[in-house]
Amino acid sequence: MVTSFSSRILRAGLIAAALATTAGCARSTEGKDVAYVARDVESLYAEAQRRLDRGNTLVAAALFDEVERQHPYSPWARRAQLMSAFSYYIARDYNKAIQNAQRFLSIHPGNKDAPYAYYLIALSYYEQISDVTRDQKITEQAQTALREVNRRFPQSEYAADARLKLDLVEDHLAGKEMEIGRHYQRMGMWLAADLRFRNVVEKFDTTSHTPEALYRLCESSLALGIPAEAVKYAAVLGANYPGSKWYEKAYKLVNKHAEGVTAS
Repeated sequence: MVTSFSSRILRAGLIAAALATTAGCARSTEGKDVAYVARDVESLYAEAQRRLDRGNTLVAAALFDEVERQHPYSPWARRAQLMSAFSYYIARDYNKAIQNAQRFLSIHPGNKDAPYAYYLIALSYYEQISDVTRDQKITEQAQTALREVNRRFPQSEYAADARLKLDLVEDHLAGKEMEIGRHYQRMGMWLAADLRFRNVVEKFDTTSHTPEALYRLCESSLALGIPAEAVKYAAVLGANYPGSKWYEKAYKLVNKHAEGVTAS
């Protein structure tokens, strides 16, 4: 007797880290032994699970796909859809993981395993986040997907992890805004820089980049000829980050270039 699908997912989650390290090695041989063979649904599903447990993730995904293809009206087909998505995720084929999880949700939107499907989609975007020097479209997609998990299932274990990851995603997006803003400053494009730093302060105010953004706004305000704004940003820095190096720099900058000016 095969255990419940939820316990299968839990068990699979526990071995995910170990499988992730072996997935790359297994790829060279995967795909060679998934030729179509008609099998009863239990043995086909069990073989797929066995391959997943052994780290043959792409073979496992293909076999889970076969479960659905050969036995589309079986209760096993629903289980196999999500297990296929999970197998592709472990194999780092994130596009297929997203596609299969989305397909599962389109067919079974109210299923008890829907929270995990949403979470798997979010993880698949999250794992593709690149460094701040590159385009951040994937980061924004990860943010949207993580927010969806938190919105739909706020009391779930998936939402708790999604909230933690959202903090990291927002810090990443703020870092990108900072990088662009600093670039504009170096180019002497002070207004464009000012807008980027304002985005950080207004949209990502809980991230680690906020103190520097406030300091850069001091710089931009002085360069734009509005010292009162520089004084205002320095005051905000002093009130919220009194011990930071950015406040010390802002204090010196304002004393040097905006002495006697009051905040507007």
